[in-house]
Amino acid sequence: MQMLTDQDAVREAGLRKYGLVPAVADELPVLADPSTRSALDNLVKLAASLCGVPYSVVNIITAERQLQIAAFGIDPGICSREDSMCATVFLSHSTTVVADASQDSRFAANPFVTGEIADVRFYASVPLETPSGLVLGSLCVFSNEPGRPSTGQIGMLEMLAQQVVELLELQHRTLQLSDALAELRRSNALLSEFAGRVSHDLRAPLTAILGYVELAEDDPDIPAGHPSVEYLGYVGSSGRRMLGMLEDVLDYSRADGALNRERVSLLAVTAEAVRDLGVDLGAGSGISCEDAELFADRSQLRTLVQNLLANSLNYRSGTRPLRVSVSAGTGPLGVTVQVADNGKGMLPSERQRAVEPLVRLNRPGDGPGTGLGLSTCQRIAQAHGGELSITDTPGGGATVSVLFPAEP
Repeated sequence: MQMLTDQDAVREAGLRKYGLVPAVADELPVLADPSTRSALDNLVKLAASLCGVPYSVVNIITAERQLQIAAFGIDPGICSREDSMCATVFLSHSTTVVADASQDSRFAANPFVTGEIADVRFYASVPLETPSGLVLGSLCVFSNEPGRPSTGQIGMLEMLAQQVVELLELQHRTLQLSDALAELRRSNALLSEFAGRVSHDLRAPLTAILGYVELAEDDPDIPAGHPSVEYLGYVGSSGRRMLGMLEDVLDYSRADGALNRERVSLLAVTAEAVRDLGVDLGAGSGISCEDAELFADRSQLRTLVQNLLANSLNYRSGTRPLRVSVSAGTGPLGVTVQVADNGKGMLPSERQRAVEPLVRLNRPGDGPGTGLGLSTCQRIAQAHGGELSITDTPGGGATVSVLFPAEP
């Protein structure tokens, strides 16, 4: 392999950022968006038509090869940089027009001209230069017959070359976004793993502390009214609140983990969630549920329903008895679970913030919370490939809808 010049090394690094250096040496690069290839094919076809020639290509010039990522009149191919006609002139920063390449000293001995590979005569090439000054390659048109296009035709060819650059810039931005999203997912996964591990490790000693507090509260040797009774109450209350926070963090960290999807009864899961909250389904609690079957991870569905019911209990109205309805509807995209209550509701301006981690609305009379309930539900919905939305309940309150895609 030949040693790269500094200029080639810089260009090669730039081409990699644009996704234009294939992973396998003898293959053409794979464009990030299939629509980009279709658009490039249309542009080279238009370039050939405008210039009245049978052939047109978009060439990417790497340190060692010429890669045709779009072509009209021929199949896209690969050749060495030494054999490439465009490699001779693409770094000139200007358009090259040659009426007869066999009469031009730059190209007369080139195998694309001599007949060894092709018999090019008319040749025109426009460098594909990005706004940052990186020259990716060229848009070129050619023919086996000598020719001399008009100034207007060359002007249009240069405009089409700019369109090619804009498409490749879009490819570049798409790859940058993909890299950023991949890094964000990696960071979130590490953060979730850390939060889950720390929460799990803290839960055991905190549970032990609460156990000793309960033993001390029941100690007959501590007389009623002794200051330590009050202090133990403070410790127990704070400890239980902290334990609840740790449980919420654990739920949040697990929300987008590996899924074990199965057909699940919404009624059965809701009954378990309600029981965990210390209430019962029915008129006594004001919580009702219509049964439905959906394809979901049972554990995560239970966490989702429990969080939504806990919110309904925490943010109930102070002027009317609590009414919460858990239901589901089947549509073309899957099953949508709805938890509708008649509580305080939520302003449209508050809904986006409410699903962000650790955000609480802090309204007068609101119950305690960590600000992780709705964000955990959001992560569960996204992990299933669905989405969460919040709307008003007719007559007052909030309705949270979560789509679970249909079984594949």
